[in-house]
Amino acid sequence: MRHLMNPLDFSVDELESLFDLAENIAANPAKYAHACDGRILATCFYEPSTRTRLSFESAMTRLGGRVLGFSEASSSSAAKGESVSDTIRVISSYADICAMRHPKEGAPMVAATRSGIPVINAGDGGHQHPTQTLTDLMTIRALRGSLNGFTIGLCGDLKFGRTVHSLIEALLRYDNIRFIFISPPELRIPDYITDRLNAKGVSYEEVIRLEDSIGELDILYMTRVQRERFFNEEDYVRLKDFYVLTNEKLQLARNNMLVLHPLPRVNEISVEVDDDPRAVYFRQAKYGVYVRMALIMTLLEIERP
Repeated sequence: MRHLMNPLDFSVDELESLFDLAENIAANPAKYAHACDGRILATCFYEPSTRTRLSFESAMTRLGGRVLGFSEASSSSAAKGESVSDTIRVISSYADICAMRHPKEGAPMVAATRSGIPVINAGDGGHQHPTQTLTDLMTIRALRGSLNGFTIGLCGDLKFGRTVHSLIEALLRYDNIRFIFISPPELRIPDYITDRLNAKGVSYEEVIRLEDSIGELDILYMTRVQRERFFNEEDYVRLKDFYVLTNEKLQLARNNMLVLHPLPRVNEISVEVDDDPRAVYFRQAKYGVYVRMALIMTLLEIERP
């Protein structure tokens, strides 16, 4: 039995196979409509989510399976004090696979050690978000043709953004990736990540102004400033609109640059940008369903139809 806690749980070759499967599902959805007949996915979400939870539910439903679960801690026995360990042991009797989101870092890993079914980390605090990372990697591969040889700018909340942390770690296994970290000083990338980049000799740069580096980028990965990670409202209000991507700023970018965003968007990308062909964040969300379909099949060891 295998779990997914971290994007690095799959080798580069395994990821290529996963993305190949996801692309085949996207091209031939009817062929996979009954791949998970009789199987049940439990979605245990202790923290609010729209895209991640619904994309998991969509993925399992499109595979012919069923879904049960809860969408917030207050609607589960966690409100009565039940531990994650006890919850997953019970759910292992009800479902075949579990997707878990939790505000505490490491909670899905604790669940995996006690689970009788595969557990997928659907986001744990500011730590990891591996299925979003798989979605990001598939989007880049599908639209650029390769996961090697590009410059990526990560902009916004780089301190608390689990999607950013996961993506950086995953991209470290590919060749000739250059990082540009764009953030205010208060939200700069954590030292443990820059230490890792330094140890591997990976090229990176830290800047404050988006305009100073957007012309160098092959990919711009925008993120929102996460209100739920701040300890006081004043800091959030001061930083929430620090970056806003507009058509005017896009004029400084390459014609083939891709704009990604894990969503939800707040104010950091103007709606006028949505019509630009470089804005691929809604396509990115669609790729997320196919990636999760492929992941569910892989962890359940279901052969291709």
